[in-house]
Amino acid sequence: MTKATLKTALAARGHTQPLIDGTVRPRTFAFGFEDVPIIVNAFRRMVRGLEFDISELAMTTYLCARAHGKPFTAIPVFPMRAFHHGAILYNTNAGIRAPRDLEGRKVGVNRGYTVTAGLWARSILQHEYGVDLNRITWVLSGDEHVAEYRPPANVVSIEPGQTLPDLLIAGEIAAAIGVQVDSPDVQPLIPNAREAGFEALRQRGHYPINHTVVVRNDLLDANPDLARDLFDAFADAKRIYVRRLREGRVDMTSANDQVFQRVMDITGDPLPYGIEPNRQALEAIVQYSVEQGILRQHVAVEELFPLSTRTLAA
Repeated sequence: MTKATLKTALAARGHTQPLIDGTVRPRTFAFGFEDVPIIVNAFRRMVRGLEFDISELAMTTYLCARAHGKPFTAIPVFPMRAFHHGAILYNTNAGIRAPRDLEGRKVGVNRGYTVTAGLWARSILQHEYGVDLNRITWVLSGDEHVAEYRPPANVVSIEPGQTLPDLLIAGEIAAAIGVQVDSPDVQPLIPNAREAGFEALRQRGHYPINHTVVVRNDLLDANPDLARDLFDAFADAKRIYVRRLREGRVDMTSANDQVFQRVMDITGDPLPYGIEPNRQALEAIVQYSVEQGILRQHVAVEELFPLSTRTLAA
């Protein structure tokens, strides 16, 4: 019997390459990979047009989309993780001496308010530095992937023709999350941010999830083995990558590979899949989504994933 080919959007990384090049093949279907060089561009297409059968998706976009009834479900696979202490830049002439000095000021957020990097960066400000997020005006450079979402009252859009880097350099906003700025007046808000992320992992198990993988619900309903098969395929591909990483056979030119190497040295597994190995991060992202007005109410993390995948771990 010919396997169904499922239209798939997935970024090429060391741990997904075995899926893309066919080294690892699912049992019950075949991947039909679409060319989406910038994977963020697939998120809007999936949420608004359901253009893919399987798609990588930002975790907060998934939570928001789920809350608004979008017909897809994630499997507990997390192909993108990062630390976000270094995502916050500030203007050194803006009178900011500590993160709490951002209260009462304007802070930019690249793209939408529900962007996952923005959520994690705001949570660092709130939970590590005591910043009252409600006392900041958040200035967005784009709109939300989930068109139905309405942000809190202290979230505003940038004026037409403006850019966050220009506003930051000019001091019209005190800081910004997720932007790249080449100016001597703009520096990371948190000193030695890279090591701060690894220290948070060592001390508190802080290891942010950025992306997950979602599947159309009609396909999950039609093929009860699909979710498990997809999880197993991602797990097999990851094992190949981690083995190569452990054996020193990854060239380490990618910043992601460098982070995964450091995480592996700390935890032993830089890419845990499944609910239980990631419960702390999953519960945190739900909590922060409620605190920041992305979700209206808490949801149990088990409810985010198909029943057939809830006990899986890899």
